[in-house]
Amino acid sequence: MNDGPARHSAKRDGGNDGEGAKRDGGHRAVVLLSGGLDSATAAALARREGFELYGLTVRYGQVHAVEIAAARAIAAALGFTAHREIDVDLRSFGGSSLVGDGEIPESELRTSPLDAARGGLSPGRRPHFELRTSSSSVPSTYVPARNTVMLSLALAWAEVLSAERIVIGVNALDYSGYPDCRPEFIAAFEYLASLATKAGIEGHAPRIWAPLQHLTKAAIIRAGVELGLDYGLTHSCYNPDAAGRPCGRCDSCELRARGFAEAGLADPLLSPRG
Repeated sequence: MNDGPARHSAKRDGGNDGEGAKRDGGHRAVVLLSGGLDSATAAALARREGFELYGLTVRYGQVHAVEIAAARAIAAALGFTAHREIDVDLRSFGGSSLVGDGEIPESELRTSPLDAARGGLSPGRRPHFELRTSSSSVPSTYVPARNTVMLSLALAWAEVLSAERIVIGVNALDYSGYPDCRPEFIAAFEYLASLATKAGIEGHAPRIWAPLQHLTKAAIIRAGVELGLDYGLTHSCYNPDAAGRPCGRCDSCELRARGFAEAGLADPLLSPRG
């Protein structure tokens, strides 16, 4: 962010972070913070609306830990009141290349927008990217029930905090085809929260807030830039190298690069820092 030092420290220890002293909730939001572009933008939008941010990052057995470091940097930059990291070993189940069950596939975009993003675009030029056909609408990078698991954890913490919102950065337009990113899923989980919690039966279950749901990746990026969000802190790649640099070939890299290209902006993650 470019708005000066963070006002709150992002704590990652097991303490209560002052939560027990205040149960009225105020304007609290639990943010599912992956370290990626979308969750960072959703968090920035929640902060703009005046919410006090409580970040939840889940180490679910993902092959690369660079996104965890990115989540910490985002939490610090956005002034999260608290940032918890917890372990849920979905890798023990397998079922996804993101947890080491098979190879992470390369993108199905014929023309790499990452090259366009690195080389820049002429002002006003809108790139065109052609999609290959796929044998399956759900890619191997889908982690079975991951968003259901993460939202359940966020719901538990939100109820303890009396938080008004759970913030998740899912998107149903420029995304990889995951079933748990769809609006129907978000609506269904919000209904579940109203039935399955003490807060719900008392009539004040937290809202599941997915502000990016109907935005293109380019629109998401423009929104973040307007808020001063430093996308150089974020991480999107499914298959980074040993130094954490993006591969430029996976689906997530391609979607990110296409978004920046269509927004007519350079990706700071690919730009040298002074």
